Amino acid sequence: MKTPLITILDDEPEIRQILTEALEEAGFRTQSFARAREFEASLKRVTPDVCLVDLSLPDTDGLSLVHRLALEQGAAVIIISGRAQVQDRVTGLELGADDYITKPFDPVEVVARVRARLRSGPRPATQSGNTAHFSGWIAHFDRYMLEDDSGTETPFSHAEGEVLRLFLDSPKRLISRGQMQEILGGAAGDSFDRAMDVRISRLRTKLREDPKNPRLIKTIYGAGYIFLGDVSWS
Repeated sequence: MKTPLITILDDEPEIRQILTEALEEAGFRTQSFARAREFEASLKRVTPDVCLVDLSLPDTDGLSLVHRLALEQGAAVIIISGRAQVQDRVTGLELGADDYITKPFDPVEVVARVRARLRSGPRPATQSGNTAHFSGWIAHFDRYMLEDDSGTETPFSHAEGEVLRLFLDSPKRLISRGQMQEILGGAAGDSFDRAMDVRISRLRTKLREDPKNPRLIKTIYGAGYIFLGDVSWS
C-alpha cells in the first residue's frame, strides 16, 4: 500500500522541521513549503493525502487558500495556526477545513489528527456511483457540486461533502454524534461538535432548508441526526 503523503505549508522553518520529523518518524512521506506559490505549484504534480496549512502566510491569505483547497482540490485540510480565538476556528471550518490545531502544539497530537483523517478514508462503497439524486437535488461528489432541479449549481467543500455523503449513504437512519466521530475521524469533544455544527448548518443553507424546520436534515436533540429524503445513486 502506498505510504500517505502529507504536505506542510508554514513559513517558520522550525515548525516545518518539527512536523516533518514527527510525521516521517510515524511512517508518512512529507513535503514542506514556506510559500503558498510553491505549495500550489506542487499540487499540479501530485495530490497529497492531507495538507497541513498555516493561516499566517507571507504571500497569500491562508483562509482563502484553505477554501480553494477544499473546493477545487477536494483535499483534506488541517489548519495549524497561532490564531486561537473561537471565531478563527469557526471561520476555518466554515471555509472547508477538516480540523484546526492551535500553536503551540504537541507533534504527537498532530500525528494523531492526521491518522484520524486518514482512517476516515473514502466513503464506503454502498452505492453504485458518485452522483446522488434526492428531493430535487443532485450531488456530484466527483466535482463537489450540488445541482438543483433548474440546473443551478452550488459548490460544497470536501468537509461538507463528507457529512453529506454520510447522510446520503444512510437515509432515514439515526446517526449519532459518536458514529459521526468514528466514521469521519477527528478528536472527540467540543472542537469536533463545533465542526459538525458548522458543516451541517452550511449544508442546510446550500439545500435551502428552513433553519427553524428543516425538511431533509433533522436534528434529534440528544441523539443525533436523520436524513429524511429518498436517495438513489448513479
